[in-house]
Amino acid sequence: MTDITVRSAQFQDGGEIPLSAAHSLVGGQNKSPQLSWSGVPQGTKSIAITCWDPDAPTTVGFSHWVRVGISPAIESLDEGSGTERGDWQDGITDWGETGYGGMAPPPGDPAHHYHFTVYALDAEAKDLGLDDHATYAKFRFLVRGHVLGSGTVTGLYAVSG
Repeated sequence: MTDITVRSAQFQDGGEIPLSAAHSLVGGQNKSPQLSWSGVPQGTKSIAITCWDPDAPTTVGFSHWVRVGISPAIESLDEGSGTERGDWQDGITDWGETGYGGMAPPPGDPAHHYHFTVYALDAEAKDLGLDDHATYAKFRFLVRGHVLGSGTVTGLYAVSG
């Protein structure tokens, strides 16, 4: 499997994610951060992006974004594009909505880790059964055996108080 390099112009790997990316419940603007990636392997038919918080006080973490069906010719998404329509599908987050849903860890929790992962897939999303009803769990299940490469940039976010 190929390593894909994932970056954000708004935070360094292991650095603090800006308030603009946080959910409106905690005073944020609910704007997905800018992301870019490189090193997508030959044979990639589609790109997918997820954002997952393993530190959420659940037994399975919390999904903040599932986007599938991105053209392999695309190498970045601008800030705020997490709710834009395009030639892709946004699955259902653990907020119960499609599109990007910002972070809102419980006040006083230590900073949570938010893993923004880019996947290079050997198939089109629709051919894998991925659409706007895909949850993070369904996505992870259906892409097994179809991931040519992946990479992650991880940001931290905490709510004071």
